[in-house]
Amino acid sequence: MRPISRLIAIVPAGGVGARAADPAQDPAACAPVQPKQYRLLRGQPMLRHAVQALLRDDRIGQVVVAVGPDDTLAGAALAGLPRVACLPCGGATRADTVTNALARCGAEADDWVLVHDAARPGLPPAVLQALIDACLDDEVGGLVAMPVADTIKTQGGGAVPRVAGTVPRDGLWQAQTPQMFRAGLLRRALAHAAVRGLAVTDEASAVEALGLAPRLVAGTLSNFKVTWPQDFALMEKLLDET
Repeated sequence: MRPISRLIAIVPAGGVGARAADPAQDPAACAPVQPKQYRLLRGQPMLRHAVQALLRDDRIGQVVVAVGPDDTLAGAALAGLPRVACLPCGGATRADTVTNALARCGAEADDWVLVHDAARPGLPPAVLQALIDACLDDEVGGLVAMPVADTIKTQGGGAVPRVAGTVPRDGLWQAQTPQMFRAGLLRRALAHAAVRGLAVTDEASAVEALGLAPRLVAGTLSNFKVTWPQDFALMEKLLDET
């Protein structure tokens, strides 16, 4: 086993979360009153809950929160948390934000980087521990994911949504975060995707584009991504039970 390198977590938090908009709050626009990562859950911003979930594993030396250049809310949302740095390096896309954070966080090529969504505040300590344990001696790295249980349909064209087909769910996994890779590999993968114009929505897909196969580590339903307005009430209930 190779010596354990530093572990650095990156939380990209530069988006506004348009799909989480609640029209009842702002009937004149389909945008949230504030970015969804600052919506309160149990009296605290969702971003704070997500960062605290990472801080529960002492092996993570630093959590880097990458926010937009004009963000004025992160400081208060993260006040008092140890091992946390906030960088105003958010980009136009998630990949841009992670690339910028990698350039500024001081990670060396052999350091491990865990990227975690600000909208996944329900990450259990056991899942985080399992990911780190599984990846530390893995030649590629890996991600938290859930085997798909539901029947998956594809949608056809036309104004009215209709089923075009059914996708066999055997072997399908729903990607979650954190996703954990060596900093050097992740930089190379994101640069490769950018040069080729690949639309990558998570770090694993950028690594896959290099021809590598990230490891799958079983996640949990409580680690779902808060995306739609109704998700806030469900996540708050789950946090109350932990």
